Amino acid sequence: MSKPIEVDLPHQLGVAGARARIEGGFDKLAGYIPGGHVSEHRWDGDTLHFVIEGMGQRVAVQLDVTERNVHALFELPGLLGMFGEQLRAKLQKDGPKLLA
Repeated sequence: MSKPIEVDLPHQLGVAGARARIEGGFDKLAGYIPGGHVSEHRWDGDTLHFVIEGMGQRVAVQLDVTERNVHALFELPGLLGMFGEQLRAKLQKDGPKLLA
């Protein structure tokens, strides 16, 4: 297992507002993996857990929503770990758009 990718996405939406935006667009994150799609998801309090499947790989994702921040954690398996820094850069650039 590769080192997890972690990114903080600041916002000013409050917990309910951020959850609503995430609920309406978290499946767009699957597009970060070629051929990716969300295969399962669930909320546990203010934390969204979901799995992206693509390229024969499963990526576990956790989004922790707080009043002013969303902490994203991506567990990249084997081969996808090579693209960890590119994924981090894309999340830092595009992540705030998911909350806009």
